[in-house]
Amino acid sequence: MNLFAPITAIGAAVLGAAVLGAARETGRVSLFAARAASAMASPPWHLRQLGVQLARIGFLSLPVVGLTALFTGAALALNIYSGGARADAEAFVPNIVVVGITRELGPVLAALMLAGRVSAAIAAEIGTMRVTEQVDALVTLSSDPHKYLIAPRILAGILALPLLVAAADILGVFGGYVVATQSLGYSGPAYIQNTLDFVTRDDIVSGLIKAAVFGFILTLMGCYHGFTSSGGARGVGQATRNAVVSAAILIFAANYLLTSFFVHR
Repeated sequence: MNLFAPITAIGAAVLGAAVLGAARETGRVSLFAARAASAMASPPWHLRQLGVQLARIGFLSLPVVGLTALFTGAALALNIYSGGARADAEAFVPNIVVVGITRELGPVLAALMLAGRVSAAIAAEIGTMRVTEQVDALVTLSSDPHKYLIAPRILAGILALPLLVAAADILGVFGGYVVATQSLGYSGPAYIQNTLDFVTRDDIVSGLIKAAVFGFILTLMGCYHGFTSSGGARGVGQATRNAVVSAAILIFAANYLLTSFFVHR
């Protein structure tokens, strides 16, 4: 008699339920994303809502993204200088800073900051509208919630995040420049020239493409979890938490896939 048979059976059941649940959730998100894409591609377009969301997601997020990039660039320069000193490679500080910021840290950190700020806000806003039956009221008034609520937010995320990342790239490189010239003894003109000579168009473009994908992901997660929330205030809180966590995980996964694509193409 196998004493571990019941435990094995329970473990298999739990694992199977988890796999089926993940597959079911993936299907729901995929269908939601497809409907959102259809809403973005066909009229009517709510341009006023799009403008409002661009201001909320883009302009109002600029201070936090800018400060994050500035201090990240400064810290990156210090760490590269400290590590490079062990191998007499201090001269590569401007080169590594600009590539690290434009390819990875700029888009990823900006997306993570917006996952905490924007995904949570979208999930809370739409979730509150869902549990207070305002979404149902839109349907009663013959307004498509996907066109009025979902499409403007996702489109704004796709458009706004590359602009924020472009600003983050500049501020991140500037942060490295300030530390290198003021604390590490680098020549300002030489630092700038090394940066311009080393960075390529592909470095910048790959980061901006990542930013557009991350913008889609973080707004999609906020809209999905808010739109499918239930259970009153507690359900809205869970939707907000789930939106931030799922957006962050998907951003890291998408970053790996996109980096692999850009490196091997």
